[in-house]
Amino acid sequence: MMRNKFSSWFVAIVTLLLLVVPVYAGFAGEPFALTFVSRILIFALAAISLNLILGYGGMVSFGHALYMGLGAYVVGVLAQHDVTNGWVQLGVTLAACAVIGLITGAVSLRTSGIAFIMITLAFAQMFYYLFVSLKQYGGDDGLPISARSEFGLFSLGSPVVLYYVALALVLVALVGTRRLVDARFGMVLRGCRINERRMKAMGFPTLRYKLSAYVLSSMLCGLAGLLYANLTGFASPAYLAWTVSGELIIMVVLGGMGTVFGPLVGAITLLVSEEMLKAMTDHWPMILGPLIVLVVLTARRGLYGYLLDWDAWRERRRPAAAESLSAKEPS
Repeated sequence: MMRNKFSSWFVAIVTLLLLVVPVYAGFAGEPFALTFVSRILIFALAAISLNLILGYGGMVSFGHALYMGLGAYVVGVLAQHDVTNGWVQLGVTLAACAVIGLITGAVSLRTSGIAFIMITLAFAQMFYYLFVSLKQYGGDDGLPISARSEFGLFSLGSPVVLYYVALALVLVALVGTRRLVDARFGMVLRGCRINERRMKAMGFPTLRYKLSAYVLSSMLCGLAGLLYANLTGFASPAYLAWTVSGELIIMVVLGGMGTVFGPLVGAITLLVSEEMLKAMTDHWPMILGPLIVLVVLTARRGLYGYLLDWDAWRERRRPAAAESLSAKEPS
């Protein structure tokens, strides 16, 4: 009964606060708050996608920003050709990310360790320079997006609608991740992270499982890119840069690698900390860097892992406390 009590309350409170952000922004006249938290949710969605392969599959992808940038450019390129139908953009985004994820994943997953990291980084840099070279779509300067995605009943041109769509996708992704990792697929994926050779010996086609997770992760990250393009009204090669992939890894590790809710906690913590420290000093990375190192060294599963460990400690104490109480009772 006590299991995950504090972590569950924390999840409920954070979700409730996220639900009322547009209300607060409207009454307080703070449109920046709505835009800023929308950005947090979009990066959280990308971090959730990375956590699926990094936290549960042990695949350290240093080029995951490729799919975020790809989703943004799908919106930008189609909008430039007067295709603003959101369903078309969504379909093309998912298809493009699935195909690119399948091709790059099939190559990258033949390796492991540092080789896998470098190959994923190399693929991301290849596409980065590809979009830099496309002068008809802005090249290095990026591509302005004049028209937002239209989904018929709603449009992502509305900041409030965009916010709630991003929040809904994040919540669906969190629930989906929970169900996926508890299912047979997730168990095999976690088994591959712990000992892939043993999983192969048991007869599991590990490459197929890992590739499926990689493609699914790519598609989810592409959705984050689609939302980001609608938020900023811009598609830039900078979205594919290795620094963005690094930020996503930091969010996953900081929040709690291999935990369902950790990527959202990591995105909130990192982006809020950046914003607060930027207001204090121009040398904010010198403060943020050691703080991240401190969390990584002291928390085995990140910030959200603190709550999970606290719940586990309380769970272990309950039988001991009950046994001690019963021993004190007169016979």
